[in-house]
Amino acid sequence: MTTAPDRTSRGVRTIKAAMLVTDVGFLLYWSVALLNLIPPEHAYKDYGDPVMSDWNYSFLPLDIAASVTGLVSLYLAGNRRDRTKPRYGGLHLPLTLISLTLTSTAGLQAVAFWSLRGDWSLTWWIPNLALLLFPIPSIVYLLRRSTASATRTEDSMAATGRR
Repeated sequence: MTTAPDRTSRGVRTIKAAMLVTDVGFLLYWSVALLNLIPPEHAYKDYGDPVMSDWNYSFLPLDIAASVTGLVSLYLAGNRRDRTKPRYGGLHLPLTLISLTLTSTAGLQAVAFWSLRGDWSLTWWIPNLALLLFPIPSIVYLLRRSTASATRTEDSMAATGRR
């Protein structure tokens, strides 16, 4: 019995790895934040201000939604032998796109906030710029790949007389 070759491209593997690191990172950050384990000298500016604390915690639902949809999409995509049949009806792609969009939104909101405050600490800018930017080429890549795949399927069906 032969197995189907691994058709997962390097681009998809890179996206999956970045998503896994980001989604686990969100969960770790919120675990540490909720347990108050971040030393104030490593926290964001005005860490002790209740308004700033509320601002930080306002990201909790967004980050958890991004993480959960991302981890579920990675599980659904999985490594399966028969890649010709979509697992769970191909639900992993929409969940991946939702997760990437939520992740980018979280980064954008944080970068916009730090800009408005005039706080240019690289400790917070670098991770938030990464959250903002890494999903954008990933989304474009996945949408192009999905569109190309749909076009090939449609062409194949037309060539065999099926519609």
